[in-house]
Amino acid sequence: MPHDHPSHSHTGLSPSGHPYRADNDTPLTYWQVMEIAMRELLVEKGVTTPAEIQAQIDTMDARSPANGAALVARAWTDPAFKARLMENASDAAREMGYDIGPLHLVAVENTADTHNVIVCTLCSCYPRNLLGLPPDWYKSRAYRSRVVKTPRAVLAEFGLDLPDDVTVRVHDSTADMRYIVLPARPGGTDALDEAALAALVTRDSMIGTGLPRSPE
Repeated sequence: MPHDHPSHSHTGLSPSGHPYRADNDTPLTYWQVMEIAMRELLVEKGVTTPAEIQAQIDTMDARSPANGAALVARAWTDPAFKARLMENASDAAREMGYDIGPLHLVAVENTADTHNVIVCTLCSCYPRNLLGLPPDWYKSRAYRSRVVKTPRAVLAEFGLDLPDDVTVRVHDSTADMRYIVLPARPGGTDALDEAALAALVTRDSMIGTGLPRSPE
């Protein structure tokens, strides 16, 4: 019988070449049920409202690596701000107008002889209040377990091959403390303003698994 739905490929790929997304009609997990129950209870008791919950979701969705990139670009161009960032990254972020809440943020600087990389070995602690949601690979067991044991090998898989004389430091985030990498400023950027510099800063460079883009 003819129908309007596209036929499914035996390869598991859609006509566009991308894998089909699994339907989300599976039973709710225990934690999903608990989240719904807690949310509905808080609304019922007047502790919060659906509008307030949605506003918080919208605020989180609006956060992105662009916020961290602006922070990095300011540090590259303003030595006094860089000093404040290295002393207290939380206050430096607030100084630029980013509401990061109670987040304890620590900045670590890449130099000619030291490269920093960030991980959360227990779960997925990440400076979400500044950079938004972490990439999926950051939360994976493979990354969390391997980067602390063989960081150079993991970085090489990201396309980052470091010289042997560069020390690699791995920083383990916690529920109380998050890290952001201050990458080294690319050469040939002396004439660029903050906005142009921020465009060079990648999310991965602030995690330590990549470098800023090179200027065109």
